Amino acid sequence: MATTNDPMRVGILGAGIVGLACALKFVDAGYSVIVVARDLPGDASQDWASPWAGALLAPYPGGDQQMQEISLDFYNRHSSVEGTGISVSLPFSLELKTEKPQSYDKAQELRITEYYDDRDTDETIWYKSLFSDFTWMSKSSLPPHAKIGFSYTGLTVDPTFLLPWIMERLRQGNVEFKRHTVKALGEVRYLTGAELIINASGLGAGSLARDSSVEAIRGQTMFVSIPPERSGLYNQAFLFQGSEYTYAIPRRFSGGVILGGVSQHGSEDRGVQAGLRRDIQQRINAVPNQSFTWLNVEVPNVAIKDIVGFRPGRKGGLRVEREDNTIHAYGAGGLGYVYAFGMAERVADLVTKLSSKL
Repeated sequence: MATTNDPMRVGILGAGIVGLACALKFVDAGYSVIVVARDLPGDASQDWASPWAGALLAPYPGGDQQMQEISLDFYNRHSSVEGTGISVSLPFSLELKTEKPQSYDKAQELRITEYYDDRDTDETIWYKSLFSDFTWMSKSSLPPHAKIGFSYTGLTVDPTFLLPWIMERLRQGNVEFKRHTVKALGEVRYLTGAELIINASGLGAGSLARDSSVEAIRGQTMFVSIPPERSGLYNQAFLFQGSEYTYAIPRRFSGGVILGGVSQHGSEDRGVQAGLRRDIQQRINAVPNQSFTWLNVEVPNVAIKDIVGFRPGRKGGLRVEREDNTIHAYGAGGLGYVYAFGMAERVADLVTKLSSKL
């Protein structure tokens, strides 16, 4: 049993990027942390979203600006370059170290280009002032149907390396991981003996938090291996959003590029839809400087790996909210990596207010 001199014990449900970000935050603040999860970094299961995410750190025009900025600040300080175009500096005090001179787990710098066909002004592009080299594109250089476009030097991360790296750092900080399939939030309190529970269970929150707003958002992508002569593709990423959801996101250290995508709300189809392969390639090739005509998506190909995953969405947006001695942190959909460390900061604020009452 904990004594009055022991650090407060926090139980975190979920080992996706949001749960891990919360664990980092609380270890940094001196809490005793135990993570309970069905899936852990290294698991290749469709039952959780974090390993399959595109993880391009492009801000989103809507949503909570401050939480996004806090996350960007974290990744900027954990990048593979001395400085990037990001000019925010907000609190997340944990200093992360790595022994490797070229670390696969770090955020990688690249040129990001965004296109939109559902807006024709910059009114919603709040982050244009965050990047020192933010550049608007001329109308003549836009792909068909796009109304605005711009580019900037930003970052991406590779979940294949980042998630296990965070888990190892947490273990070095004496965080305990317990693999367990939880049927009720009360089980987490029993398994951890924690005074406070953080629910970062993603889609599991639908039943665990009895939140009918939680919904699965199906995504289908292709991981395409890149031959050496096309290595320039690692230096650029693009997003086309609005009436479609199309993107190319490099995975330099995994040796390929993620091509997508779709955003199918409520779909639980785990199979690969062959027609989407063709559709994705056609949309990609309609974007300037993004020709993947050398691919043949019609036949089985060792250079192409199909990925089907389910984003943990929530109607009405993400939830960071206290309910008695539980704090909920879920519902970021496809923006988990963009929001994770900002959500952790918001959770920490709620914990500070709550801990004084425990």
